[in-house]
Amino acid sequence: MRSWLFFNQVPIAVIKLYQAFISPLLGPSCRYFPTCSSYALEAFQRHNFFYASCLTVWRVLRCNPFSKGGFDPVPISKKEFNS
Repeated sequence: MRSWLFFNQVPIAVIKLYQAFISPLLGPSCRYFPTCSSYALEAFQRHNFFYASCLTVWRVLRCNPFSKGGFDPVPISKKEFNS
């Protein structure tokens, strides 16, 4: 297990709580696939805390009424790329 995954457990838990309890109340509003919360969850599962946080913030900032959205996957990690 990668040591940085320990630091990612809190944001992962917060995202899962959001997906389970808050997101159903708000309804679908994300312009991207996967949704912003799914993107963030995957980012924290694949990358270290700092990089995943940057990816998540950048994604949420881009998800606005002026964006056409579309397919926007989480970048693969270097380890996944090399294997």
